[in-house]
Amino acid sequence: MQIKYEKEAAKHISKMDKPTKQRIKSAIEKLPSGDVIKLQGLSNDYRLRVGDLRVLFSVFNDTITIKDVLPRGQAYKRL
Repeated sequence: MQIKYEKEAAKHISKMDKPTKQRIKSAIEKLPSGDVIKLQGLSNDYRLRVGDLRVLFSVFNDTITIKDVLPRGQAYKRL
């Protein structure tokens, strides 16, 4: 599977400290395994839980598009 990052996701990941970046990137590389749940009401959107952070992504054909990486409280407000 191919992984693409949207501008917002890359921006949020770049602002994180080094250990958090490594945790996020290793969790993304292991997709589709992990704590993944399909988001209700959205066709191809999912979330990956990495500690208190949520990685919001969509799957289309063989491409995973990382939409955003946010803390739990902020992640679902933007949907």
